[in-house]
Amino acid sequence: MKQDWNNFLAHSGAEYKDGILISFGNPVRELKLASNGDILTDLSFTGLIAIRGDDAEQFLQGQFTNDIRDVDDKHTQLSGYCSPKGRLLSNFLIFRHQDSYFLRLPKALIEETVKRLKMFVLMSKVVIEDISESQIHIGYSGPNAEKELSDQPGDVPTEHFSSCHEDELTIIRLPGKNPRFEILGPMEKIIGLWKALDVRGTPVGPEVWSWLSIQNGLPLITPSTVDAFVPQMINMQLINGVSFKKGCYTGQEIVARMQYLGKLKRRMYLAHVDCMERPNEGDALFSASSRSGQGAGKIVNVSASPDGGFDLLAVIEISAVKSDTIHLTDRSGPELGFMDLPYPFESEEKT
Repeated sequence: MKQDWNNFLAHSGAEYKDGILISFGNPVRELKLASNGDILTDLSFTGLIAIRGDDAEQFLQGQFTNDIRDVDDKHTQLSGYCSPKGRLLSNFLIFRHQDSYFLRLPKALIEETVKRLKMFVLMSKVVIEDISESQIHIGYSGPNAEKELSDQPGDVPTEHFSSCHEDELTIIRLPGKNPRFEILGPMEKIIGLWKALDVRGTPVGPEVWSWLSIQNGLPLITPSTVDAFVPQMINMQLINGVSFKKGCYTGQEIVARMQYLGKLKRRMYLAHVDCMERPNEGDALFSASSRSGQGAGKIVNVSASPDGGFDLLAVIEISAVKSDTIHLTDRSGPELGFMDLPYPFESEEKT
């Protein structure tokens, strides 16, 4: 099915490199549209895990950082999956439809996440499967996105992280300066919707969507950053991705200790760097003032910027940001310039 979808996009102007969608012909122009244009993109770099069964809610409650009881047909949730040491193996968006929960996360982490979850099912009545190939996933954003979607059959979610399900489609609203939606469904339905939205929306490459997520301070664990951060380091507690009242889950003791007894020494910042070569997720950052054996910080997510250079989310030592300049890789690397996230940090007393 996915090859048929790729063929449809190719006929619509999509350009691929090594089987990966890069752009629709003009990546520079596409990025320029990101802030205030109506844009439409393929999100095939994500995958989908379905979890169902009589014990699904109880099972997931004991695995993830957030309170799964708050997820229903109309309310989605950010959450994370930690190692016993409290470090994130993945983070994701959770939504529910009828009797199943669904996890949206990078396709590169699907196999390992499914494998690990199945290790803990034991005697629980739970079925876990990768359904990425049965669903097409697209994104739609822009000043007119809500109106354009409203012109299609079915309801449109009006609150951040709310969802609607109708005619085999799931629509989820995400935070953003402009209305922003993720839409999932079978290929035939998504193709029909794409054609309708393509009248006013401009097809763009997935880099544009990644840039929007970075601007909104929404991190995504990738293979390069697996097991690198406790949830608070990537601001999960600031974007409602952690519950401190739900009870036990894998890694909970470490996460709770950091919140109530520890002092957060690293957190995630939004930054820009002017350089020709693209930085990589997981790349180290340098500060002359850092005395940590782990270095001053690490890149979480990165995207080309509409203004040139690159924008990124990075976990960095708080003290280094306050007292020194931060550079890519080493002291001779390009210096990071910091920008405001769309949500405030916790007070110093709490961190």
